[in-house]
Amino acid sequence: MNILLWHVHGSWTTSFVHGKHRYLVPVTPDRGPYGLGRARTYPWPDTAVEVAPEDLRAADVDLVILQRPEEIDLAAQWLGRVPGRDLPAIYVEHNTPKDGDVPNSRHPLADRDDLLIAHVTAFNQLFWDTGGTRTTVVDHGVVAPATRYTGELDRLAVVINEPVRRWRVTGTDLLPRFAEIAPLDVYGMRVAGLAEHLGLPADRITSHDDVPQARMHTELGRRRAYLHLCRWTSLGLSLVEAMTMGMPVVALATTEAVMAVPPGAGALATRIDTLLDAARRFVADPAEARRAGEVARAVALDRYGLDRFLADWDRLLEEETCASR
Repeated sequence: MNILLWHVHGSWTTSFVHGKHRYLVPVTPDRGPYGLGRARTYPWPDTAVEVAPEDLRAADVDLVILQRPEEIDLAAQWLGRVPGRDLPAIYVEHNTPKDGDVPNSRHPLADRDDLLIAHVTAFNQLFWDTGGTRTTVVDHGVVAPATRYTGELDRLAVVINEPVRRWRVTGTDLLPRFAEIAPLDVYGMRVAGLAEHLGLPADRITSHDDVPQARMHTELGRRRAYLHLCRWTSLGLSLVEAMTMGMPVVALATTEAVMAVPPGAGALATRIDTLLDAARRFVADPAEARRAGEVARAVALDRYGLDRFLADWDRLLEEETCASR
């Protein structure tokens, strides 16, 4: 199958393009948001092929994966064919609702009969009002990191993108309390200068800005435990990857994390004191941390394994292409 999709979310797309199909990824000279092309920091197979917009009209495309509402018109312009009418289309919703009255958040593609919305978590499906548009859930899957957990450093690891701008959404305001227990290593995009923003000494929070994925995994695995302090977000794939490596997790019991972090894999709570106590235990007791990490790894490999993810997507792709015929 020839599938057109834009490179929007690096980790999700990395998993998706590991399937058995041919993936056409738009690329523009500026490699902007609608022409990013192949990933440069993630390992992608050769079946993910860059294609210029002007070449898409002549391209053999069986199905379009959409991830932003404006991609519908963009795909129609570039392909000369309308997604959902002239060829099947699936819209992948990566995010929780962001604005307004969240329980009543209206999805921008609500009440459409020309496409399917595939949510990446059941939480997202529950909270978005999609009206009469068909929906399904394909849970995340990850390419298992090559690194395994060692936990030899009595430090805590966090992965956050834009922690200063997003602040309470990503739990950035909670980091100082954990920094009192152990030094924090924060990885992600635009994390530079985080200690200064929090008013903390540089030795309590070390920022690692936009580190290549493989190296980040290696460094994460050396830290004693993984912190997931997001109040409102879709399920972060860094959390799943950390669990897959065998890291114990200290996580807020919010959104899909409630389903992702199993009992015994660390600590999952809405009481910050409970999470602080767990962080102290893991820092003080490497053996306990390792035991919790093994539970996390076993569940993550089963629930978020790449084979399961790709098999679920293959079934869905086949259903949608067959229905369109």
